[in-house]
Amino acid sequence: MPDYHDDLRLAHVLADTADAATMDRFKALDLKVETKPDMTPVSEADKTAEELIRSNLKRGRPRDAILGEEFGVEGTGPRRWVIDPIDGTKNYVRGVPVWATLISLMEAGEGGFQPVVGVVSAPALGRRWWAAKGGGAYTGRSLTSATRLTTSNVSRLQDASFAYASLTGWEEQGRLDGFMDLTRAVWRTRGYGDFWPYMMVAEGSVDICAEPELSLWDMAAPAIIVTEAGGIFTGLDGAPGPHSGNAAASNGLLHDELLGYLNQRY
Repeated sequence: MPDYHDDLRLAHVLADTADAATMDRFKALDLKVETKPDMTPVSEADKTAEELIRSNLKRGRPRDAILGEEFGVEGTGPRRWVIDPIDGTKNYVRGVPVWATLISLMEAGEGGFQPVVGVVSAPALGRRWWAAKGGGAYTGRSLTSATRLTTSNVSRLQDASFAYASLTGWEEQGRLDGFMDLTRAVWRTRGYGDFWPYMMVAEGSVDICAEPELSLWDMAAPAIIVTEAGGIFTGLDGAPGPHSGNAAASNGLLHDELLGYLNQRY
């Protein structure tokens, strides 16, 4: 199996660089925010963080391609870095500390590109999570100060904690009835949103989570972290990996039931 340690170390350096830029502008009174064509916000910090990551990758991995939320695809080849400079921009611009920089390395393989390295860094929370293919998933301050992640062993839906982002997307897709049935079947629900539910699934503090509409840069890093922690990450269609345009993540023991509810009336 390939050794991704150098790529993982680089991803941490990229995250450090992004963290410095995003924290510098977090809660700034003069923060500039624009509305993109899809009606979602983008701040100057989103653009700055992605530009810094791209410039570092061009120096450190000049042969690799880059896909980022703000500036699209650059380059070609069997290796592609996927970047979400600030996942949770709406939180960021309102001063809510639940946002993170998502960095993933994907490699071409059977079924297309698959994530092999992932880092999720949430500096306002003082948290970071990461994983590399075959090497497990971890959380901590650094590569040398880390705790290995393991998903929960909750095996009954009525004992499960379910996290989600919002109700609107489920209703738009005609999945709201199944979603609501699921919320009634589980022990606890919380709308943490964005990257955080996936990290909590990897940590074992949440058992299942799902979102109805996502982009590749939202999912690539969480997907490898969840799976390396022993969980399952698929689309709502059950296809493994981050390519379905939506996501369902679990400890593995509850995945079929999770998908069953979210697809039962679709």
